[in-house]
Amino acid sequence: MTGESKIVQKNSREPFLMSGCKVADGSGTMLVTGVGINTEWGLLMASISEDNGEETPLQVRLNGVATFIGIVGLTVALLVLVVLLVRYFTGHTKNFDGSPEFVAGKTKVSKAVDGAVKILTVAVTIVVVAVPEGLPLAVTLTLAYSMRKMMRDKALVRRLSACETMGSATTICSDKTGTLTLNQMTVVEAFSGGKKMDLPESKSQLPPILSSLLIEGIAQNTTGSVFVPEGGGDLEISGSPTEKAIMGWAIKLGMNFDAVRSESNVIHVFPFNSEKKKGGVALQLPNSQVHIHWKGAAEIVLASCTKYVDASGNTVPLDQDKVSFFKKAIEDMACSSLRCVSIAYRTYDMDKVPADEQQLAQWVIPQDDLVLLAIIGIKDPCRPGVRDAVRLCQNAGVKVRMVTGDNPQTAKAIALECGILSSEEDAVEPNVIEGRVFREYSDSEREDIAEKISVMGRSSPNDKLLLVQALKRRGHVVAVTGDGTNDAPALHEADIGLSMGIQGTEVAKESSDIIILDDNFASVVKVVRWGRSVYANIQKFIQFQLTVNVAALIINVVSAMSSGEVPLNAVQLLWVNLIMDTLGALALATEPPTDHLMNRSPVGRREPLITNIMWRNLLVQAAYQVTVLLVLNFRGESILGLEHETPQRAIEVKNTLIFNAFVLCQIFNEFNARKPDEINIFKGISKNHLFIAIIGITLVLQVIIVEFVGKFTSTVKLNWKQWLISIIIGFIGWPLAALAKLIPVPQTPLHKFFTNMCNRRAKSSKSSKSSKSSSVEVTNNSQH
Repeated sequence: MTGESKIVQKNSREPFLMSGCKVADGSGTMLVTGVGINTEWGLLMASISEDNGEETPLQVRLNGVATFIGIVGLTVALLVLVVLLVRYFTGHTKNFDGSPEFVAGKTKVSKAVDGAVKILTVAVTIVVVAVPEGLPLAVTLTLAYSMRKMMRDKALVRRLSACETMGSATTICSDKTGTLTLNQMTVVEAFSGGKKMDLPESKSQLPPILSSLLIEGIAQNTTGSVFVPEGGGDLEISGSPTEKAIMGWAIKLGMNFDAVRSESNVIHVFPFNSEKKKGGVALQLPNSQVHIHWKGAAEIVLASCTKYVDASGNTVPLDQDKVSFFKKAIEDMACSSLRCVSIAYRTYDMDKVPADEQQLAQWVIPQDDLVLLAIIGIKDPCRPGVRDAVRLCQNAGVKVRMVTGDNPQTAKAIALECGILSSEEDAVEPNVIEGRVFREYSDSEREDIAEKISVMGRSSPNDKLLLVQALKRRGHVVAVTGDGTNDAPALHEADIGLSMGIQGTEVAKESSDIIILDDNFASVVKVVRWGRSVYANIQKFIQFQLTVNVAALIINVVSAMSSGEVPLNAVQLLWVNLIMDTLGALALATEPPTDHLMNRSPVGRREPLITNIMWRNLLVQAAYQVTVLLVLNFRGESILGLEHETPQRAIEVKNTLIFNAFVLCQIFNEFNARKPDEINIFKGISKNHLFIAIIGITLVLQVIIVEFVGKFTSTVKLNWKQWLISIIIGFIGWPLAALAKLIPVPQTPLHKFFTNMCNRRAKSSKSSKSSKSSSVEVTNNSQH
């Protein structure tokens, strides 16, 4: 791109790249005076401000579950309504004394209306119980709880939905610098004067002319600065970590930053950008000479060099042997996980520099025929514990991919050190690939290649964006880390954008969903853990809720169709609904994450929300509850020894015990829901004080409802034997759940099993029809 100018943004750590008008102020800074939608900045902001309105993976699943439950509940309610109304108006609904409640022509209209309203109330209550209005509450609670806890783990959540989406992440595209590494850079190797330097004594090894040119290029071709404290003390260097490392080395060479910058004027600046991997500056010296300095990726700058300054200070041609020597030096440093930077310059005729301000703004600084001054290797050590964090991700089925602008050899060395690559044998294409190679593939080819990529070196922000898009098309839930302004499109495109709190720019943070406050990859892994906890807690709540739904609906439907009465009345069902929705959401949505969660595979986009394990657990519990409570409903008087009671009293006691046992079954089953795939349901329960408190509150309220507010809930007091029976019925749910967890479940999701079975039947039906038609044809032919 031509005419690129550096915009200085207040409190920003890096320049923005734009094309437009500029004003030179003589200090090396170009102030942009106009912007527009066609500038790089305008296009960038347009891309990240687009809202595609996509729902998160969990939201999509929840919508499907809620719709399904609602339809089933409405269907059952209509069925119950029709059955009860038919029974009532045909005289099959009896009073306690056995007489019909409704007799055509005799029953008063007001009484008939009361009876119909009572039936309608039961039907509406069934709908209320069936519709999972507690599901949004459970989601909000677990997200809010996780969001607050994640702050302690150095993760600031900007969008609540990102908490749960992170639990579904199947791959993480991570930056290298500052995320996998410490971002504490120092120059540890240098080649200058045609040979390798001994760094501690580097100042004395360089001829004056070479030292002077190096210092000039480093001081002027930088976005950093050096501050000298008035009272003396250590110099303070500001800028990006790479700039700070290079300027620190230049200070050891004898650089006086302010003095060097005052000796020449900046004519034009080409700021470093991640596409070209280099930056340059044109300087006017006092003697009207023009020096053009370039600095950037070692092999890219070296490719533009035709000469170098030797140990005697002479500028000599860069022959093939010397090119091979420098290339080998770059490769060796890269293999030692060093970031390699080349520094070069060239002279230029002042007469060729555009004199007109507008032409100068569009002037492309010459970048050929350069003279190599130095190649330096910068060390950025890996973060402590990052290898363990990467291994934890891999064990959890989350593939970690490194996307960096560094040399592929450097990236490969860091990837091996971090554990992203397991061995040298893995460090081959396409596992390790360059950004320019990846971007040249077609969309379909990129999809295939993206699946295999572990390391992408020399990548541009657009390469990262293309990788994210390719992975998403493959069905991955993609998390991306980024810290630069140019990372914004990839952060915006990803399912979860993770910006860096320390090194990240404001634009990157605004485009992200979660800000990693300590820039540490280990904190990213903690976010995955919390995300999985959110997903698991929602699944626990759904299992618990569906068990109650299935049991309550079946009990009421069977009772309504057989006897015309329902054992669980409207008020009782509303109390059950409160336990199931509000209190259940509070209890199960605040379960803290466990290490067990990181031993599972990630839940991708196409995985069902209700797993086979959940179906097994809820069907076993629902079948048990339905069986026991229906037996009590039809044979309760004899089983409970209520034959000597009046019919009305016997029914009231029986129905109260059914209601009490049903509620206690849910309380005991709430413990089972904590650990859907573990036998020890009490593991870690002491850490969840809210769960214990809610169980206690529910029990106390149940006792009050049964023993003290019977008139309101249509219940009667129970004796201690009846309470004991209710408790035993509920308690049996615990050993039953433990036995159920020993039952193996198929890996194929239940809905796929039925879909495949239907498809097979359809195919067999078609084949049978085809064979029949064939036989008819044969018969017709034979007759002819």
